[in-house]
Amino acid sequence: MDGQGRSHLFYQSRQRRPRLRRAEGVYVWDVDGKRYLDGSSGAMVSNIGHSNPHVLAAMRRQMEVATFGYRLHFETEPGEALAAKVAGLAPEGLDRVFFVSGGSEAVESAIKLARQYKLAAGEAQRWKVISRFPSYHGCTLGALALTGYAPMTAPFDPMMRPMPKIPAPRAYLDGLDPADPETGRHYADMLEARILEEGPETVLAFIHEPVGGASTGCLVPPEGYMARIREICDRHGVLLIHDEVISGGGRTGTFFAADNWGVAPDIAVLSKGFGAGYMPLGAVVAHEEIVEAVLEKGGFIHGFTYAGNPLACAAGLAVIEEIERQGMMGNALEVGTRLGARLKALMNRYPIIGDVRGMGMLQAFELVSDRATMEPLPKETNAYDRLVEAAYDEGLIIYSRRTRGGYSGDHFLVAPPMITTEEQVDEIIGKLTRALDRFCDEAGL
Repeated sequence: MDGQGRSHLFYQSRQRRPRLRRAEGVYVWDVDGKRYLDGSSGAMVSNIGHSNPHVLAAMRRQMEVATFGYRLHFETEPGEALAAKVAGLAPEGLDRVFFVSGGSEAVESAIKLARQYKLAAGEAQRWKVISRFPSYHGCTLGALALTGYAPMTAPFDPMMRPMPKIPAPRAYLDGLDPADPETGRHYADMLEARILEEGPETVLAFIHEPVGGASTGCLVPPEGYMARIREICDRHGVLLIHDEVISGGGRTGTFFAADNWGVAPDIAVLSKGFGAGYMPLGAVVAHEEIVEAVLEKGGFIHGFTYAGNPLACAAGLAVIEEIERQGMMGNALEVGTRLGARLKALMNRYPIIGDVRGMGMLQAFELVSDRATMEPLPKETNAYDRLVEAAYDEGLIIYSRRTRGGYSGDHFLVAPPMITTEEQVDEIIGKLTRALDRFCDEAGL
């Protein structure tokens, strides 16, 4: 931006953005006074909104006590209280918690815990973790090996051992009815076929997002998929890992998205909305049997300096307290469902919107050149970037990815904080409509 001067920071690109001045509720202001509606909660992080006074007060109280306590030297009250709270929210049996600072760390920790459990059980031949394509599970090399998003993985393929993949259950692209249990069986049975192909004795775990995140754009599994996956994993002694980094924390109306189907994993991972942007925080939530077996054999050979940081845990506990006190999960389901309906209504106005999907306050829409064939827009159109910029100019922040594994297709996540009101949904739709009009006009669509 003009007048900002040289930045010594670097991230993904040279792109510059306005300097942030303050954030409150669902809004963010830059130093020039322009207001933005945070329609994606940052990167699906700020679940409870910005600058919540209860969370800030809890953090101040903890800062007066201690900002750090190394886990090998001390237990902390916030760490114990947050672990107990998470165990109480988790499916029965998942009552052991390992804290981390982010989603990639959580996934990395989960697969290492799974591996050590099978070693403890005398099954050293199990090391393969099956995941889906497309998918995104993190940027560390272990998590990246599970990821199915070619632009992110291809440069690092020589540095890691890529893991087996099965297709994500994108029924809308395959012309199948997601409400038909046979569709769920069709996609779930691909997991069993891959397990048999790899050799069941070599397969350690299957990891997937109960409701899709950035790589599949809020993909909701077809009927029967979740239960069938659980059955298949049990039949072959394969651990089931739920990546709830984006779907967890209440956006779908339940704290763990998988609770919507009554399916419990062996291990779940949380981050993003778990700390809600107040502190870097994530967690691995595991079945007691898994943890005890690993500890009995000498301990979990893994750890991070900031694991269980008391300030982060104090913030995380206060976030959950606010979610419960304000009934945010109910609001996310009710208002989020209306947001999804409003997005679907835009299909009547814009033929390029080929699909709208999601659950609660985790919604997405996909652009196509032909609804009948679901052919994507030409990748040279760069819709995934241009529509985001048009919305940003309107004061609306949305989140985009390439739909078809990273190189083509365009979908956009609309996932505002769980405190979003119906009036703010109107504001989102108004700004998005103007952005779509501008994009279609400039792109000649």
